[in-house]
Amino acid sequence: MNFLRGVMGGQSAGPPTSGAETVQKLCDRVASSTLLDDRRDAVRALKALSKKYRLEVGSQAMEHLINVLQTDRSDSEIIGFALDTLCNLISNDVEEEEPADESEEENAHKTNSDDLAGQFTEIFIKQQENLTLLLSLLEEFDFHVRWPALKLLTALLKNQGPQVQQIILVSPRGVSRMMDLLADSREVIRNDGLLLLQQLTKANAAIQKIVAFENAFERLLDIITEEGMSDGGIVVEDCLLLLLNLMKNNSSNQNFFKEGSYIQRMKPWFEVAEDNSGWSAQKVTNLHLMLQLVRVLVSPVNPPGATSSCQKSAFQCGLLQQLCTILMATGVPADILTETINTVSEVIRGSQINQDYFASVNAPSNPPRPAIVVLLMSMVNERQPFVLRCAVLYCFQCFLYKNQKGQAEIVTTLLPATIDANSISAGQLLCGGLFSTDSLSNWCAAVALAHALQDNSLQKEQLLRVQLATSLGNPPVSLLQQCTNILSQGDKINRRGSKVQTRVGLLMLLSTWMTNCPIAVTHFLHNQTNVPFLTAQISENLGEEEQLVQGLCALLLGICIYYNENSLENYTKEKLKQLIEKRIGKEIFIEKLAYISKHELYSRAGQKPQPSYSSPEQMLFDHEFTKLVKELEVLITKAVQKSSEDEKKEEEVKKSLEQHDSIVNQYKELIREQDMQLNELKKQVTTLTNQNEQSQTTITQQTSQIQQLRDQYNLLKVQGKPLESQHHIHNEAAQINGIQPKADAEEIGRLREEIEKLKKQHDLLEGQLAEKESIIDKLRTNQTTGNTAEVCTGAAGEQTELCKPVAVGEAASGDNDSASALMKISQLESRLAALDDENQKLKDQVQLLTDEQKTLNQQLASTNSTIAILETDKRKLQQEVTESKKEQDDLLVLLADQDQKIFGFKNKLKELGEPVEDEDDLESADQEDDDDDDDELS
Repeated sequence: MNFLRGVMGGQSAGPPTSGAETVQKLCDRVASSTLLDDRRDAVRALKALSKKYRLEVGSQAMEHLINVLQTDRSDSEIIGFALDTLCNLISNDVEEEEPADESEEENAHKTNSDDLAGQFTEIFIKQQENLTLLLSLLEEFDFHVRWPALKLLTALLKNQGPQVQQIILVSPRGVSRMMDLLADSREVIRNDGLLLLQQLTKANAAIQKIVAFENAFERLLDIITEEGMSDGGIVVEDCLLLLLNLMKNNSSNQNFFKEGSYIQRMKPWFEVAEDNSGWSAQKVTNLHLMLQLVRVLVSPVNPPGATSSCQKSAFQCGLLQQLCTILMATGVPADILTETINTVSEVIRGSQINQDYFASVNAPSNPPRPAIVVLLMSMVNERQPFVLRCAVLYCFQCFLYKNQKGQAEIVTTLLPATIDANSISAGQLLCGGLFSTDSLSNWCAAVALAHALQDNSLQKEQLLRVQLATSLGNPPVSLLQQCTNILSQGDKINRRGSKVQTRVGLLMLLSTWMTNCPIAVTHFLHNQTNVPFLTAQISENLGEEEQLVQGLCALLLGICIYYNENSLENYTKEKLKQLIEKRIGKEIFIEKLAYISKHELYSRAGQKPQPSYSSPEQMLFDHEFTKLVKELEVLITKAVQKSSEDEKKEEEVKKSLEQHDSIVNQYKELIREQDMQLNELKKQVTTLTNQNEQSQTTITQQTSQIQQLRDQYNLLKVQGKPLESQHHIHNEAAQINGIQPKADAEEIGRLREEIEKLKKQHDLLEGQLAEKESIIDKLRTNQTTGNTAEVCTGAAGEQTELCKPVAVGEAASGDNDSASALMKISQLESRLAALDDENQKLKDQVQLLTDEQKTLNQQLASTNSTIAILETDKRKLQQEVTESKKEQDDLLVLLADQDQKIFGFKNKLKELGEPVEDEDDLESADQEDDDDDDDELS
């Protein structure tokens, strides 16, 4: 202790020691002391010096401190001092206490705090075992160990995040140990655990997934609910920041969040009171982060399937309805209202159900107005904040994105038949903004109206019907003509300083309108002043600010060429290209056109759908328009450079290709039909094959069973057993083979059928034999008479195989005729003998089958009689059993009555004083006598 007093500034006789020497002595003490108390005091002293002498302590004591963490795990106090010391060395948040008097030597040792923290962090994590040791200390429940270990790990992640993340990623249960901090009952550790997880999950998708699957969503949402949701404090903010880290740019975690039904738990966050005045700064921050979390789930940059799924869940659980309530509420702070509009925009973007619901939302005004109208009123009002107007424009764009129904509703409000003078419609607001004196309102209205026409040819044609009354006494003009009039007037006023923003907006509207709409191109060209205006704009040498307008004019003129149907003789494709070549030059035209995509603001607008600009002057391009320019620039460049001959060749090639395509389509249809037929036939073949296999299996089984029965029957027949035993064995064999005895009857029936067939064959053979005998008789008669037979016919009148017709007069008489007749007779006699033998064999077979039938009939009769006898015996036995049961019941009743009478007699004898022995006593006495007898025998 005296040593420590000297180190810590106690009085000593010698000269004062420097900080480096003091640190060196303390390090030696930590390394060499055998007593735990001495090492603990030395580490405590190093902790006290670590703020003032950060470099000295870090360079000399870090190795000794790590050794203490490894060897003195049993003492939580010294572990806590060591961790605090390391945290002071590595953390950048430590404020060094500068003494009043400092020597030049101490000033020389001062270095940049950030550099020192980074260097010490590299030294600590150079050995991965150090970080593994630190992670194991997080499992200690002791506050003096767990809390400083948590703070040290947080500082390491701040200084060297990617390197520390990789070490933690390969460490067993590294992330799980950190997640356990959220379950700690001590709020300090839980809250600092949130900060640690924020640093851990930055820009590392693998760790984000692990944290999410460690049930992080459930724990964080529980903490937010416990802390009061949007009315909570800084802890809610930390939870929301961690949730944003886990889900931003991580589609896997977003899908996990959606499938876990956590979107439904977000709805209570956005419940606001009727009186929204007096929001605290923390509540504004919390609600802002909550809205950002919803936007992460439905962001347009997410995979389309994931975004649409989250949009559907937001509608089904009522989250969209709750956001629309905030949107229409009063007293909501401006920044929260702006972010809510942006959030609603992305929730409804591309979702037909959500867009239809948003169209039905009304503001709580008198009379009620659609929410879309109220928002558009803010967009065209130049008094509203710039960010709010941008948010409303984005909301309107998202409402119309892939929503042809919504586009039709907006355009319908501009048509003459639907205009209501007593109410304000969306179309009227857009027209008012399009022709107002505020250039930002002009641009926003033009872009909004362009989105109502995006990829919708029908609405482009409908918008041509819109007529505007410009002034009293003058005839109305079309909306298309009014836009071109404003452009030409703006060009004249431009000399006196008109803004470019208005003309850019109108040119974007006209380009979108006329793209893929030849009727609109014809209407535009019908005005004789439009084409000269465009060529004059493109050919002039103007300043850098006007080059963008020139490029858009070139784009509009190129659209007039590419989508021209040559319906106007003065402005056909060929004449417009000649005009460009003479007045402007093809190279200059293409150069002006290419300037659009080279503009800085063009690239910024093409990055994401939401318009995000720092000032109104920068709002020149729309996201959807940048995609349109990419498509049209290539098409227009080719169309301008092509000659008329090339176009003719292209048209011929197109026609041939169309014919080829039609032929190919026909063959495709034919192949498709044949393929369908082939598939159906394959299915039929498969079905028939299966049925055939089943039938073959069944036939095989039945054949084997029949063969077994025949073998058993033949065996019994050879053995010559009595009929009853034969029938019994036959039944057993049939049962073994899975066939019931009734199969005998079936076999008998089959044999009968065979006998009938044989009888029919026998009768047929006898008939044939009679016919042959009659033929033989005729031949013998013909031989004796010397005349030839005219024709030998059978009984049925048909020509037989045994004789052939002989023509009268071929051989009148002679030896040749008689010899041939004798040969025929001998042949017939030999055939007759063969038929007689065959007939005799058939008779023998018939007789044999008849005998077998008689035998089977006898067996069947014997079996039937045996069955009848057995059934009779069975009935008798059942009757005897019933009678025996009745007798047994009567005996039991009699025994019960006798027992009652004996019991009554015993009671009467006991009442009369006579000794009565119970059966139990008699049994015990008998048992004792038996035991005595056994003893005597032994």
